Amino acid sequence: MRQNRRYVMRITGDEPEGKAELDNFIDPESRYPVIATTSKLMSTGVDAQTCKLIVLDQRIQSMTEFKQIIGRGTRINEDYDKYWFTIMDFKRATELFADPAFDGDPVQVFEPRDDQSPVPPDETQEPAIDGLPYDLTPIPAAETFRVEESQDNRRLKFVVADVSVSVIDERVQYYGPDGRLITESIRDYTRGCVLKQFASLDAFLRTWSNAEKKKVVIDELSELGVLWEPLAMEVEKKSGKTLDPFDMICHVAFGQPPLSRSERAENVRKRDYFTKYGEQARKVLDALLDKYADTGIENIEDIKVLQLDPFAEMGTAPEIVRRFGGKHGYLKALKELEKNLYA
Repeated sequence: MRQNRRYVMRITGDEPEGKAELDNFIDPESRYPVIATTSKLMSTGVDAQTCKLIVLDQRIQSMTEFKQIIGRGTRINEDYDKYWFTIMDFKRATELFADPAFDGDPVQVFEPRDDQSPVPPDETQEPAIDGLPYDLTPIPAAETFRVEESQDNRRLKFVVADVSVSVIDERVQYYGPDGRLITESIRDYTRGCVLKQFASLDAFLRTWSNAEKKKVVIDELSELGVLWEPLAMEVEKKSGKTLDPFDMICHVAFGQPPLSRSERAENVRKRDYFTKYGEQARKVLDALLDKYADTGIENIEDIKVLQLDPFAEMGTAPEIVRRFGGKHGYLKALKELEKNLYA
């Protein structure tokens, strides 16, 4: 901009100066403008053969319009080394790539974390083999492929025909309950599923608190499309914590800071509400907290958990229940335990 104010131009129908620069913008020999901001320019028949970056900052509902805009970047111009282009999408318009009749998936999708640069890292270049960029030897039969664990058991090594290979990149995609490919992040997808049922955090908290069994709410969210396993992998990878479904929903859908299951169990112990129970009953409740921290809320809600260790070492299930004055007393104590867990 210091060198030439035409570096960035607004090119719209009501901007005479910008309209006059349209031919210069699409002319690869012309130095300026370099960047054009516009409303509908890229959805028209403009032939910008060297356009390498398309920035989308408006919601696009029409598949036809989306294809027209993307088409501005798909032109190839060998004379100017134009073989690729990048889409920077602020409005999730690229979800429309999910159309199976369209041109397939983009070559690379990069979603930066909060602390990362929005510029994708350079693709790894493989060293040349015998003067060629890639080894063109046919891939050997499947039985020559094996996976080995490293000595520290932290890393897998893939071996093909006695040659060690590494995974440069990995991409995982999921299909929703409607059979459609999920093109947004697992967090955004989950948030959308939850907000269909719960308009606010308070609404979710009421339903969770009033549920006779938390599993009912968890199953209901599964029916709405929440994919618990990939969501847990994504959230726990970033937070470093093993989370309860309750915390995953509060964190992902409503922006609440998450507590790990271990932290919730420890908070209950700090409240020391166990003192109103007898010694043997306190041991059972303490073991239930450990079981919750290890395996989650669904397991401790099932009375059959009393048949497992360490409860089996404390006596039979009927004997354990009698420590609380019978089944009704045990279930009441369990509800109070849950209430303290999610306080």
